[in-house]
Formats: sequence, C-alpha cells, structure tokens
Amino acid sequence: MLARSTRIAGLAALAILAAPALARAEPAAPAAGHDFLAEAKALLVVGACAEGPSPQLNAEIVAAHCKTVRAAQADYQKTWITVAREFFVEHVPATIPKVVVYPFAGGDLSTALTVYPDADEITTLSLEPAGDPTALAHLTDRELKTALGVVATELGSLYRANFSVTMNMIGAMRGGRLPTQLIFGLSALALHGYEPTSLRYFRLTRDGGLDYLTDADVARLAAVTDVGKRNREYANIELRFRKTGQAREQIYRHIQANLDDAHLKANPAALRHLEHKGTVAAMTKAASYLLTFDDFKTMRAYIVGHVAWMVSDTTGLPPSVGKPAGFVYETYGEWVKPNMAAGGPIAPEWKAEYAAQRKRPLAFRFGYPDGLLHGHLVIMSRPQASAPAPTAAPSVH
Repeated sequence: MLARSTRIAGLAALAILAAPALARAEPAAPAAGHDFLAEAKALLVVGACAEGPSPQLNAEIVAAHCKTVRAAQADYQKTWITVAREFFVEHVPATIPKVVVYPFAGGDLSTALTVYPDADEITTLSLEPAGDPTALAHLTDRELKTALGVVATELGSLYRANFSVTMNMIGAMRGGRLPTQLIFGLSALALHGYEPTSLRYFRLTRDGGLDYLTDADVARLAAVTDVGKRNREYANIELRFRKTGQAREQIYRHIQANLDDAHLKANPAALRHLEHKGTVAAMTKAASYLLTFDDFKTMRAYIVGHVAWMVSDTTGLPPSVGKPAGFVYETYGEWVKPNMAAGGPIAPEWKAEYAAQRKRPLAFRFGYPDGLLHGHLVIMSRPQASAPAPTAAPSVH
C-alpha cells in the first residue's frame, strides 16, 4: 500500500462509534429572516430560463441568453439526466437517510436531485458563495449581457462535462455581477420539475446553527458597492422548494466553506452544522482528489463517522479508509488511471479495486472521466452503519 494511503488508513478507527441515528425531519420554515422569493422567481426566469413572467429587462438580451441556456438544458436533460436517473432509481436504496451532504459541490444541485430526488434536505458545500439575489435589479444592459454570458458559459460547462472547473467557478461566483451559484440551483429546480417556495440567506453560528439575514441586514447591504463583498455577505442560502402542484417542501442549503483542516479548525461552524445532522447519505465528484490529501483528514473523518451510503467518482473516500470502517465498495464503468496528477498517489489503490471486482456497465459520465476518458462511478455503503447520534439541535435565529 502507498505511504499516503497508509497514513490515511488510520482514520478508519473513527468508525467504532455509537449506534446510528437517522437525521431528523426539518422544522417548519423559519419565521425570522428576509424572504427573497420574488428575487428567486425573477432569476429563475431570466438566469435559469424557466417559463414565467419576465421582469422589465432588455428582452433581446434575455432571449439570446435563454436560447443558449435552453439548448444546453435540453441536451443535458436528454443525454444525462434521463439516463442517470434510471441508474439511480435502480441502485439507491429507499431505506437510506433522507438528508444528503455533498462536499466540494460547486454549483451542482442538479446531480444531487438526480441521485436523491426524494431527499428531505440537501446541503452542498464549496468555495463559492451563492451570491447577491438583489443584483438583477441594478444592472445596466451592458452589465446584464456580460453577467448572463458568464452564467451561460458555466452552466453549459457543467451540463456538457458533468463537472465544473474550480477556478472558473470561483471567478464566476465570487465576483459575478449575478448570483451564479443561486442561478445554478434554480436551473436545477426547473430541470427536475420543482418550484421555489422561499429563499433565505444565513450565517452559521459557531455551534453550526443558522442565523438568518434580516430586513435590517438587507438594508445595510444595499449600501455596499463592492460586488465581491456583497457576494461574500450573501454566501449561504436556504432554498425551499416543491414539486409543481404538490404541497411537500424539500430543502436545499448551500454553504460557502473551505473544508481543509486548517480552516475547519479555525472556524468549525460548517463541521458542527454537518455533525448535527446525524447519519446522512452523501455524494461527491470531480473533487480534485482532495479527500486523499493529508490536509483534509477532518472531512475524511466526518464521512467515516456520519455517512451510511455514498456515491462518488474516484475522488471520493479511498478504499483504504472506507473498508476498515465497514464500508463495502461497488465499482461501475471503467477506470485505468486518473485524469490529473493529483490522483497519482492513490491510483494503484483504485486500479486494484477495479481489477478485483466484476465489470459493471455505466452508460453515463459521473464527475471526472478517467485518464482515458472512461466514465466511472463508485458506490460506498455500510450495511450496518455506525455513526454518532445527532447532537443537540443548533441555534436558529
């Protein structure tokens, strides 16, 4: 076994934990916090190109944008969602937790809804902020055209490749004149037949609780002229949604967080928030092999201790960590070598895992292809999952 794999294998001892407890049902929508539903509906039509009444903007600019976006959405729906959904309907057990955690997610709510359409709650975490939901009302025609061009480019990249380039996403979302991360989420709702019911922003408290932005916060931020600062302030969202025509609400939260050990030690709020959920389902893909790096031990330990079932590409939890913790691995598609140098140290481990298992076909790409452009996917499950019971509920303000 590689020295790197040997070092990370010691984390498997964290799996010897208390009996599992599935995550609890969410409470009703919070009474506190400013609701940006009107802004969400406008962005759903203008940015994500769903049907609906359009705000008073330059119709030619919006029409040109939506022609591009709808073509990408239609192709993605036909060639990826339809095919992948059949696979996950067959392979995702009905008994797994209905609370989903997706680290290193970029703006990818759509894949999460393909894998887990019935989830009560989906939480994505990444370096990108959700972005300022009020921005649309303040753009000139020139700014609108440029900003929509960024949205169309990044959406098209995700839909064509099934992953986004991190540095492109950071630039598009941290300094974007439109809330690109939020628009990605709204596009996912449109693609999967959902509609938004509320949109609130929040800060995490030190114990992982939710401190919702108020009307006073919105008034304060209206005076901020720096786009990057406004996006940082509008970093985390709680988007509630439902199938069109149905009453049941589901929850999508996005948290901007650096998940390396140093940042989680300095500010453990995101980790505490995840820990409060108890046992969860999970996913990750196109995560630059970060979970194999020595400075991401904390997130590896979280997955070992709290995840019952997970789907990933080979940027997920390495077998040398997961197997000693009781996880069973199933490989799909073909994997020969990594598509990037960062995967080199763990490559012998994944190559051996694929060689040891029978070949299982995969008709779509999930995250990165391998270095020879083969699609691949890994399911990691623990038949008798061991995870800590949920801790005391975090504060909500």
